[in-house]
Order: sequence, then structure tokens, then C-alpha cells
Amino acid sequence: MSRPAPRIWLVIGDKLGDNTQVKMIADSLGWPYETRHLLPKAAFILGKPHFRVSLEHLDLSRSDPLIPPWPDLVMTAGRRHAMAALWIKAQNPATKIVLLGRPRRWIERFDLVIALPQYQIPDLPNVMRLTLPLMRPDKASIARQADHWRAEFGALQKPIIAVLIGGPTRPYRFDKKVAAQLIMQCKQIQERYGGTLYFSTSRRTPAELVSTLARERPVQSVLHTWKKDAPENPYLALLGLADYFVVTGDSVSMLIEVAACEKPLAVFPLPSGRQGRIWQSVQQRLHRRREPHQGKGAILRLGEWLYRHGIAGFGRDLQVIHKTLIDKGFAVVAGERFLKPTQSLPSELDNIREKIQALVEVLAE
Repeated sequence: MSRPAPRIWLVIGDKLGDNTQVKMIADSLGWPYETRHLLPKAAFILGKPHFRVSLEHLDLSRSDPLIPPWPDLVMTAGRRHAMAALWIKAQNPATKIVLLGRPRRWIERFDLVIALPQYQIPDLPNVMRLTLPLMRPDKASIARQADHWRAEFGALQKPIIAVLIGGPTRPYRFDKKVAAQLIMQCKQIQERYGGTLYFSTSRRTPAELVSTLARERPVQSVLHTWKKDAPENPYLALLGLADYFVVTGDSVSMLIEVAACEKPLAVFPLPSGRQGRIWQSVQQRLHRRREPHQGKGAILRLGEWLYRHGIAGFGRDLQVIHKTLIDKGFAVVAGERFLKPTQSLPSELDNIREKIQALVEVLAE
């Protein structure tokens, strides 16, 4: 007699990149699942709530209800939804939690942590490390948008060099000076390859950077400015129709999606601010990985205490993503000649599926 499938909840929110990766893992399992879509209160759309077992940071009037029957397995990503997942587990201790990302506190309370490579998480039995993030673009959506924009793009001088722009994120600096360096780098690329530079901003791009781009970009270029609820956005069309890509190093999702399309990609890394460099160095020392036979020195013990009390979380180093993409032939540093990738991004879904199935086997015992 076959066992019934586990009851699975996907606890997700408004971050499309996180949602896509969680759904990708769930789809690979071959089991049915239910989605619990949770939205934060206005103060926590950008603000970060204190990490605790709670639903107080959520706008429950706009979120799906969290009521029995409780799930056997919760799959989630991100600080706000990890808090909700722990709340669910508090109602039903038998629930297992799979977290994609880095837990802000209490890593031992999560049954499986799928650690993205940029996060400096210690080696633990419940931690699984990925080589690259899982997000992949929807090829059908790219094809539809490419058809929609084909006439407009067809009027541009070729090749089309897409410049995808994110924004500042700790510890990285993205101010007017860095924007000017980006524009200068893109002008040099255009001098080498010709064609049209197509600048496209994102929701994290500050207004002053948009102004700098509008004022200083080359004549033979296009600037698309991201606007909330705008009916048109060329991003997916660019993935289908652009010939070359320059992507600012802060945006892991855009880097991975361009690489997944096997397009020539250049990474424009952002510099760290002085305070950011200091804090990143501190986090690396507090939580550095160690071999199993090594003991814990005073700094590591301090790091564990700070983490346990929610004072210092695990660090993040986006240069790990850049290095992996470059070393495996999916990208170059901006300024170097573009390369056409000769292979597809690796898939690690099989290994993830085995880990999650093992959790379900424990539930069935």
C-alpha cells in the first residue's frame, strides 16, 4: 500500500525571485502542494522586522489564512516568511521546515537549509550548499515578450547591448560616481562592438542614478526607467533579443537569468563602502567555515553568541557568485571581451529532492 503524499505548504510573498525558486523545488518533488501567500505590513515592505517566532509583521487581512490542518512540510524563503514558518512549527511541532537562503537566527530549528552560495553559513548537518542560485527565466514568457517588442527592437542599430541595472545593497556602494564609471565602461564596450546600448533600471535603482543615466548616457542608447505598475517592461524581451549583456553585480537574479539564457554576459562589480568592508570582514571572521576537526576559538564562540541573540547574522559575499560564473565560462568582468557560453547552468534539483524526500521518510516513520 503506497503512503499518502505529505501535506506541503509553500509559504511565499511578493519577492518573485524567491517564489520562483521555492516553486521550482516543489514542482520537482512530484507531490501536490498548497500555496500560502503572505504580505507584510507597510512598515516591513522595505523595513526588516526583528526576527522572532511571530506573525505580527504580516498584514493578515491581505494574506492567506494560516489555519489547521497543519502541513507536514513547509517550504519557504526570506526573513519574513521564515518567521511565519517557525510560527507554524510552533503550532504543530511535527512540521518540517525547508528554508531556501540564510536563517537570521536559530539555524538549528530549520530541518533543511538550502544555502545559496553567497551566504557564509557554517557547515552543519542540516545545511545543503548550492553552486549557483536556482532561479531560471520562463522561456515561454521570454518568447512572447520578444515577439511583442520585436518591431521596436528591430529599429535599433545592432548589436543590442543590454545594460541591466540594480541598486545599492549592503555592503556595496552604487552612487553617482559608480554610475559614471558604469557609463564610461559601457561607452568603451560600445566603441568596441558598435550598436545600441539599452539601459534598463529596476525597482532598486535610486532616482539620482536614473538622473545620472539620463544626463550622461551616449547618444546611441536607450534608457528604460522602471516604474511601479507600468504596463510595459522590456526586461524579458531583452533576454530574448539582446546580443550582449552588462549586469551590475548586486543583482544575482539578473545575472543568473542572463546566464541561463546562454547570452554573452559581463559583470560590473560594485565597490564596497568603507563601513561595509569593515562589517563584512567582521562577519567573515565571526562565522568563517572550519574543518570538522578544528575547535572553536574565541572569535567563533563570540560569533555564535551574537547570532543566537540576533545581533550578527551570517554574512553575504556576492563576489562568490561572480567568481563562479566567470570560472565556469558563463561571464567575464566588464571591460573584457564577451564570451559565448558553451554549456548550460548546472541543475542541482536532484540532490535537493533527495534531501527533502529523506525528511518525508522521517515523518513517515
